[in-house]
Amino acid sequence: MKIISYNVNGIRAALNKGFIEWLKAANPDVICLQEIKAMEDQLDVNVFEEAGYTYHYWFSAQKKGYSGVAILSKIKPNHVEFGTGIESMDLEGRNLRADFNDLSVMSLYLPSGTNDARLQHKFDYMDMFQNYVNKLKEDIPNLVICGDYNICHEEIDIHNPKMKGVSGFLPEERAWIGEFIDNDFIDAYRFLHPEKQEYSWWSYRANARANNKGWRIDYTMVSKPLQEKIKRAVILTDAVHSDHCPILVEIETNKTS
Repeated sequence: MKIISYNVNGIRAALNKGFIEWLKAANPDVICLQEIKAMEDQLDVNVFEEAGYTYHYWFSAQKKGYSGVAILSKIKPNHVEFGTGIESMDLEGRNLRADFNDLSVMSLYLPSGTNDARLQHKFDYMDMFQNYVNKLKEDIPNLVICGDYNICHEEIDIHNPKMKGVSGFLPEERAWIGEFIDNDFIDAYRFLHPEKQEYSWWSYRANARANNKGWRIDYTMVSKPLQEKIKRAVILTDAVHSDHCPILVEIETNKTS
């Protein structure tokens, strides 16, 4: 199963920048979107169906034009879970999961810590999400959690590791994502490319993308039971519909999963 994760920074804006043509060429079985910034009724979903994604699910924030996640799939899921059941997490449309035969795929958009209040919200969210996933793994051990985690893990994941006091590279955030991985998850890209320095997000300021002054904050986290099934993990830096670029993981599954 070929899975792509992409923070599109507004699906309607991405559609105007050739997203559908790119999607057809990339041809994943499943694509997880984050920061869709739209309600389903604001979209012409026929364009996704015509591209082969018959099964599409949208979990938007209550606040219009903000946050939100989606999953588009060529394969019919056995079950789709909208949110986590934790109200403070679900109001902003940040978790959506599709269960297939061999594995489950989650689209995650972890909050950013843009100010003190949002940073506290982010820490609270991280704690609740870890507890939620710990319980979820008991029922669903084969789990791929794709998305924008808004955290760089190691110094190799950021262009300027000397950066201090900036949310996304705070010691507490880095420790949390390290513990998340230690809790039976694999950062698929780093697992296959231990020394490679590539990024998945660039600021719109100061020509950061052209100068490759980026951060790797988007991850495909694969649960330990699937470790031997990870075939490929790449960052698709050529896609330019957003300030993020897509990331891809390929997991060996049965054809009908």
